[in-house]
Amino acid sequence: MTEATVDGGTSTGSTFASRFPQPTREQWQRLVAGVLRKSKVLGEHDAPERPEDLLATTTYDGIELSPLYTEAAARPGVPGLSPFVRGSRAAGHAADGWDVRQLHADTDPARANESVLADLENGVTSVFLHVGDGALAPAELARALDGVLLDLAPVALTTGADFVAAGDALLAVFRASGVAPGELRGNLGADPISQHARTGSGADPAAAADLAARAHAEFPGIQAIAVDGQPYHEAGGSDGQELGAATAAGVAYLRALTAAGLDVDTALGLVEFRFAATAEQFPTIAKLRAARRLWARVAQASGAAPTAGAQRQHALTSWAMTTRRDPWVNMLRTTVAAFAAGVGGADAVTVRSFDAAIGLPDPFSRRIARNTQALLLEESHLAQVIDPAGGSWFVEQLTDDLARAGWAFFQEIERRGGIVAVLDSGWLAERLAEVRAQRDRDIADRTDPITGVSEFPNLTEAPVVRAPAPEPPVSAAGLPRVRYAEPYEALRDRSDALLAATGARPTVFLATLGPLARYTARAGFATNLFAAGGIAAAEAGSTAVDDSAAAQVVERWTAAGRPATVVLTSSEQLYATLAAPVAAALRAAGARRILLAGQKAHGAEPDGYVYTGCDALAVLHATYETLAETPEGAK
Repeated sequence: MTEATVDGGTSTGSTFASRFPQPTREQWQRLVAGVLRKSKVLGEHDAPERPEDLLATTTYDGIELSPLYTEAAARPGVPGLSPFVRGSRAAGHAADGWDVRQLHADTDPARANESVLADLENGVTSVFLHVGDGALAPAELARALDGVLLDLAPVALTTGADFVAAGDALLAVFRASGVAPGELRGNLGADPISQHARTGSGADPAAAADLAARAHAEFPGIQAIAVDGQPYHEAGGSDGQELGAATAAGVAYLRALTAAGLDVDTALGLVEFRFAATAEQFPTIAKLRAARRLWARVAQASGAAPTAGAQRQHALTSWAMTTRRDPWVNMLRTTVAAFAAGVGGADAVTVRSFDAAIGLPDPFSRRIARNTQALLLEESHLAQVIDPAGGSWFVEQLTDDLARAGWAFFQEIERRGGIVAVLDSGWLAERLAEVRAQRDRDIADRTDPITGVSEFPNLTEAPVVRAPAPEPPVSAAGLPRVRYAEPYEALRDRSDALLAATGARPTVFLATLGPLARYTARAGFATNLFAAGGIAAAEAGSTAVDDSAAAQVVERWTAAGRPATVVLTSSEQLYATLAAPVAAALRAAGARRILLAGQKAHGAEPDGYVYTGCDALAVLHATYETLAETPEGAK
């Protein structure tokens, strides 16, 4: 075969692909620049050296995500060997899949038992129970587990201040089961540091270590300690901060366990890590891979055997990303999160029910949660491939970047005295708050959209009603527990209250100028933005494009009930001739607040603008304030 050369690219060889010229990075950059010019991101004559930088994004950890990766950052090793980036087991989960672990938080032991048995009969492989702190009482644990074959179904707990009582209750159930102690598996869920993070009190790693030592002496296959990264995630922290804080908590437990007389290898085996899995697919995959690398480094520095540093991971779909409004979309979020957790190599995965932010799940939502994993395992065969993301230059680079960010945060925590010290001093809360503030800005201006809430909201949706569910205790002395959708949902609640009190939702008037084709795009955008805050939109409809337009708009605004806020919506061309006179006529008629859909005034002198990237929450709050100032009889 002859060599081919096209614009600097060369190709030789006998494969089909070799018959085509190999593109160069410079060729790709020229094409990128061309697209950016067509999109008006670049000027016609702009020629930056690296046009791809305009397509890059930056994470909350300061990691730059490039649109193109051409080489891996580091060698990730092989599955089953330190640093365990590619998985804690050489065969991955190919033989039996990951552990499908369903969460149960019902306070009634009979109902909890019914749902536990139903889940185990329909594909769940382990039980995950919320015990203590307002959830199931430790004394009721035996009733909740009645009929569970403990030699087949491991039991893991999530606990709070009652972790010793809960752990001892589960050990008593194990003793009464008649199963050989060495065959039992599970986790007692002791995590006083997590309790301290949420409430500001209760940190006692020594008590957790004592429980772990007692449990291990009797039941060698039982883990006792769960290092939970979720409090840092739910306080608004970044992936790197969650990794660093969880690693620091793990080290605190490791110190307590060895102080209790356990050797390092044994101590490492008694700890399980819990991480949040989000709908951000690749960051979740990379976070779990990076977490194993960090823990392997801790094990190495502690003098452990090379095989002892394999981190046991439990991934839970993020509570922070769930919504109360349009909760059905949570099914999509949890599917992506569960996929990412499986691909990332989690040993156990818990999919929260789509109604988790509302209350206790019903049989349907529990079924959807467990079937999400069944589809991934049994139909998509996701576990049959060992580390499916391995070798991806993007994933390998992101894994390396997150590992470095997490390790740097962990080192800073250690320099400041450890995880309990930085919680007590407020330093960790401040660092998490900084990221939360940036995330809040992105949610406010919808750079980070929430489908069904800040984007594509449904004002007529029927509410989903559930029995209240116990929640982890929080206090002003601890870290906040925040869902991303809360600011918009609070406005939707306010709208519902007004609807119940007055029979109508708050309304804005869209002064749509000209024919439908001219205003429909911006009118649709404005309708969507205001609906995100529970505010309905009434449209003027098509209007004339001459001097009679102002009178038409005022007449239709009056017929709509004279809403206090009016939004001018049309094309830039019609704004040039109609925006100013229509705005003037509306003001003369009594409109209290006039906004313009766009970013240029066109002589209308509006009170504000709505456009892609504007602070939607600020616009919505100002609309409610105007409503409150409006004389009775107006909307």
